[in-house]
Amino acid sequence: MQTDIDPRSLIGRKTFDRNGHKIGSIDEVYLDDATGVPEWAAVRTGLFSRDAFVPLAPSELADDGLHVPYERALIKDAPDFGVGRHLSPEQELQLYHHYGIDLPSPPEDSAPPSAASDRDFGRLAGQDD
Repeated sequence: MQTDIDPRSLIGRKTFDRNGHKIGSIDEVYLDDATGVPEWAAVRTGLFSRDAFVPLAPSELADDGLHVPYERALIKDAPDFGVGRHLSPEQELQLYHHYGIDLPSPPEDSAPPSAASDRDFGRLAGQDD
């Protein structure tokens, strides 16, 4: 999905499964904490007025709405965390597993500091130079 879209423009859009069946409408959009990129959408399924979280990354936005590449049954069986609250890392992990999506790669860490840069730190108490 394009990453430069305003998440607010997704609210209220119809959502369709991989077969073109309407699932519901987007209720809320959740952004990645680190990048601010839209990552998940909560879709009001109409079934018991429940929200199902769907991943935005493999989905496609078209004029008629959001097309999610999953079966309706899988979407409706997604974990329900309620809306209006921050998704915890554990909840996101559950969603990744539910949809069979590989976890995003963590940002590459910078190289570990060399021993030379470490020399001036951590002097023990009571030792004189």
